[in-house]
Amino acid sequence: MTFGEKLKEARKEAGVSQEQLADKMCVSRSAIAKWETDKGMPDVNNLKVMSQLLNVSVDYLLDDDEKLSLNEIREAINLEDYEKTGQCRDEKDAVCVAKNKSADRIYSLIRNKKMTKSEWIIDLIVQPGVVETLDRFKEQAGFYLVEKGTKQYLVKVTKDFIVTNELAERVDPKGFVIGDHKYKKGWQLV
Repeated sequence: MTFGEKLKEARKEAGVSQEQLADKMCVSRSAIAKWETDKGMPDVNNLKVMSQLLNVSVDYLLDDDEKLSLNEIREAINLEDYEKTGQCRDEKDAVCVAKNKSADRIYSLIRNKKMTKSEWIIDLIVQPGVVETLDRFKEQAGFYLVEKGTKQYLVKVTKDFIVTNELAERVDPKGFVIGDHKYKKGWQLV
């Protein structure tokens, strides 16, 4: 599916017209139509607003490999309510384990930015590793691969939310790419 097809599907799933979405985003209806027909792309700020309004992740909208499904669950949490125990190294691990008690396996994930050529050049000129460090600082989240039966879920835990995305197709925990990030298996929690 292209970006435009995903946008249109997510908009219809949310039950809003192009005009309603345009009003909420403070853009023209023709901009929404242009994006849905893949004749243009929104800027980063519009992508963020769009993903929040349609309750889908930016990764889902931009993922050409279609590894993420449209199903995303976002739940508010209080990180301070969770304590690290057993295999959990921190409170984010504890949240993931507590919220996925029926999981067969839970792997912590190491996430790295899949850099563009210009980002590689900037990284090389400024300071090797600076783009990756900025990406990690900006996100400040824990990432997990949760397996329940035949289904897999990409889980992100921040200080305020746990966001669960069902994967449209199985991935190898040893390493996979979604959107502009590469993930590889860290340690097994469950």
